[in-house]
Amino acid sequence: MTTCSHLDQIELLEPAGEVAGCEECLRTGGRWVHLRMCQTCGHVGCCDNSPGRHATAHHGGTGHPIIRSVEPGEDWSWCYEDELLFRLRPS
Repeated sequence: MTTCSHLDQIELLEPAGEVAGCEECLRTGGRWVHLRMCQTCGHVGCCDNSPGRHATAHHGGTGHPIIRSVEPGEDWSWCYEDELLFRLRPS
């Protein structure tokens, strides 16, 4: 089974509080489809189906490898570097 080689870079499993929306879209008046949170620093950006694609842009600008969905009922993470979708289980 393939595993993510960047799990040691996960700092955050859950958002710090209520998520208002994509940080960049909120600043610019943009719109988003789904929200993703960087699991290294907590940045919240919009998905690749959104016009801004801010979660992927954040990865490109910072190199932070792992995001997770912050949509209700979704618990998956994605590693950009390993191109791997996975779920983290609480220890």
